[in-house]
Amino acid sequence: MRKNVLFLLGSLAGASLALLATGPQGEQLIARAKAAAGVDTYSQLSLFGEVFERVRADYVEKPSDSALVEGAINGMVTSLDPHSRYMNDKSWHEMQETTSGEFGGLGIEVTMEDGLVKVVAPIDDTPAAKAGLLSGDLITQIDGEAVQGLSLEQAVNKMKGAVNTKTKLKIIRKGKDVPFDVAITREIIRVKPVRSHTEGGDIGYIRITSFNEQTTDGLHKAIADIGKEIPADKLAGYVVDLRNNPGGLLDQAVSVASTFLPRGEIVSTRGRNPEETQRFTARGGDLTKGKPLIVLVNGGSASASEIVAGALHDHKRATLVGTRSFGKGSVQTIIPLGAGNGALALTTARYYTPSGRSIQAQGIAPDIEILQEVPDELKGRADIRGEASMRGHLSADGAEQTGSQSYVPPDEKDDKALNAAFNLLRGVTVNADVRPAPKAAVPN
Repeated sequence: MRKNVLFLLGSLAGASLALLATGPQGEQLIARAKAAAGVDTYSQLSLFGEVFERVRADYVEKPSDSALVEGAINGMVTSLDPHSRYMNDKSWHEMQETTSGEFGGLGIEVTMEDGLVKVVAPIDDTPAAKAGLLSGDLITQIDGEAVQGLSLEQAVNKMKGAVNTKTKLKIIRKGKDVPFDVAITREIIRVKPVRSHTEGGDIGYIRITSFNEQTTDGLHKAIADIGKEIPADKLAGYVVDLRNNPGGLLDQAVSVASTFLPRGEIVSTRGRNPEETQRFTARGGDLTKGKPLIVLVNGGSASASEIVAGALHDHKRATLVGTRSFGKGSVQTIIPLGAGNGALALTTARYYTPSGRSIQAQGIAPDIEILQEVPDELKGRADIRGEASMRGHLSADGAEQTGSQSYVPPDEKDDKALNAAFNLLRGVTVNADVRPAPKAAVPN
């Protein structure tokens, strides 16, 4: 069975998250590829076969045939764009486990930057978060072995291991003069994707940290719990916090947006061939009964988060507050390659918000931009460079945008974006240093 995927900001140490949706069978892609291939293509394939045989016969040590083939596949796929990749059978099963919301590892979301593993964000309440890893940290060694020269998949695999065993990471942190070691004990990571509480007796706050199989149920429960604490006539509205949420399952993004929308398109995906366009619409009705809604976004809000924010914004259902989102607007298709052969994640389409806007390498600009006060020790690391800075990324439909603040203060009283959202819901004018963000251009 083949699945369409909008991949997230990288991989999790323990697994990779993906945004899955139903798609046509992988055999169709293979058939089209054969039809499109010309004489030159098969000549190049003949060259590949010759090199393969030369390496097998003449390399100084006997190589593993399977390692050679996997290396060749990885080289081919990673030459396309940052999000296309090959997963061997082990990696494929681990990704499937992750989307269930429970997996083994450190609880750290990472990507590759200049040959090193870069921390995108530690997951709340995981070993990585408890050990003090921060967004922007660079991992140079894993258990004494240099990361340079490893693929992201290889580096992630080295950080995995049996529960209750330790791994030692060497970290470069901006503002620190020398690298330092961090020892982390591996655990089973259970991602609780939704947390909520009431604020001041009149506002419901809902934080969504990822989009896994439990997210929509968690959101519905959060809305019900808030409704039990705050009577409808006293409820000023909701704040939905999508900051530093790297994304997840497409069906969950659609159902989360549907929770706040009575009807209308949520997202569409468009590939190379017009007949492959898919549209996803709201279903189920607005469980919040039209109450005012503020959505918080920042440079770490990507993929599924951008789908939800874009849909609610385009339908004028929510006001977006914070900083520009990451700009991850491409769709990957997961194509299982048969028993024991893993799967291929191939970029096959871009996704578009209901207004027809692609956010690839542009992100979504908030209605009200608010920059946080960043502690001195974190200055210079509070920004995420975004999709537009990734080598080999798909080009944008318009002007590319890169760089956006991703820092969220640990104490709510210091969180300028969150407090501005509370004030907006209560009809209070926000602070004078808050300025409207420039509107993103909508393509013709």
